[in-house]
Amino acid sequence: MMKKSEAPKEQRCCLVTREKGRPEDLIRFVVSPDEMVVPDLTERLPGRGMWLQANQNVLQTAIQRRMFSKAAQRQVKVPDNLLSMIVDGLKFRIKDGLGLARRAGQITYGFVKVREKISQNNVGLIIQATDGSEDEKNRLLSGAKNLPVVAIFTGEELGKFFGRDYVVHAAIHTGPFTGRLLNDSKRLAGFIN
Repeated sequence: MMKKSEAPKEQRCCLVTREKGRPEDLIRFVVSPDEMVVPDLTERLPGRGMWLQANQNVLQTAIQRRMFSKAAQRQVKVPDNLLSMIVDGLKFRIKDGLGLARRAGQITYGFVKVREKISQNNVGLIIQATDGSEDEKNRLLSGAKNLPVVAIFTGEELGKFFGRDYVVHAAIHTGPFTGRLLNDSKRLAGFIN
């Protein structure tokens, strides 16, 4: 008999690849009342969900092969800007998650403070500016190569987020925000790389 804690994780099947995956690793789409396909990044919109791997090539294949219409069993419209809707939506979710972590006191920024948190083993995720010095980014992580690193925003974008001119390093403390931010970052990477 299977214990409750050993219950299999819920999985969804990608329309294109037919591979199963965790919902938080995939992108859910629904059809709006005006027959338009929309990404449901929070997985809360009503309607039958259609799932795709978080990958730009998979999205393009789904559009070219009219997979959304087949899955919905009716003719649906795919907006021309569907890719940018996904990218903008995921960036918004990441910024929102960073904001929640900041308000909860679960984020640290600046080289010295982040390095201190790393030495205390209290970091679940590192955020680094895309345009920061590679040597400095590597130096920060020396001895902590196993930490997940996300590089999506420029130093100026991160700086605005923290009320500074420029920020290169930030650390999300080990806790509830780590998983969501890491999942959203991985999904975003499939559409921008």
